[in-house]
Amino acid sequence: MAQYSLRPFEASGTSGMQAALNGVPRLSVRDGWWVEGHFEGVTGWSIGYDEDPEEHAVELASLYTKLEHTILPMFYSEPQTYAQVMRSAIAVNGSFFNTQRMVSQYLLNAYGPERESTQPAGTEMETAGSLSVKRGA
Repeated sequence: MAQYSLRPFEASGTSGMQAALNGVPRLSVRDGWWVEGHFEGVTGWSIGYDEDPEEHAVELASLYTKLEHTILPMFYSEPQTYAQVMRSAIAVNGSFFNTQRMVSQYLLNAYGPERESTQPAGTEMETAGSLSVKRGA
């Protein structure tokens, strides 16, 4: 129904991003990719508090409170509202956390303009922007 992870073990978060593409709302501490992808009640729900990241008892209490008072009542009593959160997870996070963005950032950061002067003549790396223009996007 929702995916959960402990801080600071989020790693890169690819499983959470993949779950979002399949309409799974996130229920997690604000760590890793969820810092960017979190919109409370829209793409999922956060638990715990950012001020005290090592307080697992607070995170656990927050988890049960969100489940009991927010998520489960919505899932069982307001299925259309829960379905909207699922659609929002796909629309918001699916459109932002994707391979095209990852490759674009990698090309920009690893082979960006400041690195062009160090490349031998005739070996220029195409940027993601020029690739999408060539495809007609």
